[in-house]
Amino acid sequence: ELLEEIAHGGMGVVWKARQVSLNRTVAIKMILSSQLANEEAVRRFHTEAEAAANIDHPNIVAIHEVGEQDGQQFFSMQFVPGLSLAKHLAGLSAPPSPPWTARLLATVARAVHYAHQRGILHRDLKPANILIDAQGQPHITDFGLAKILASDTDLTLSGMVMGTPNYMSPEQAAGKVRQLTTAADIYSLGAVLYFILTGRPPFQGETTLEVLRQV
Repeated sequence: ELLEEIAHGGMGVVWKARQVSLNRTVAIKMILSSQLANEEAVRRFHTEAEAAANIDHPNIVAIHEVGEQDGQQFFSMQFVPGLSLAKHLAGLSAPPSPPWTARLLATVARAVHYAHQRGILHRDLKPANILIDAQGQPHITDFGLAKILASDTDLTLSGMVMGTPNYMSPEQAAGKVRQLTTAADIYSLGAVLYFILTGRPPFQGETTLEVLRQV
């Protein structure tokens, strides 16, 4: 049962929902305009779900189920009550302390390392994809750009820019998606750290192209 829309992104929309069979609150992610989605977009959606479903870590949002309903691709995942890191910081009256920032980034970095050890890159780490729960613990979400490092299949085309420009690595900005390594996520973690400490991403510009050139 869909309850309310809680997030809207470039690839999908996320709803707060109730799983009737277990009477629990979950989050449901669906591809936007599913009836019009091309085959490659559907494959990428399933890659996201499968990649995240294989990760079992307390600081990574858990995937429950992957499916299709009347042609609408979806997956259900753990519902994390709270705000994204971006919104959490926006609601503070003063900048967070360096110790708080260090603890938060250390926790996120360990979770990212856990995924890397299992051959999975996130490729879109940013403040909007880190949820902060009621206890102040971070949870990484949205593996929409995840790449299975051990896989021979790459669903992205050479030269295609993937990710969020302000937080992406130089190799991503250059469209070198086939050469990406764990270093790309580590760079993005550094950009997130920069944002927490300064209140702005490392690079800003009037257009996406301008930001990409700076990166």
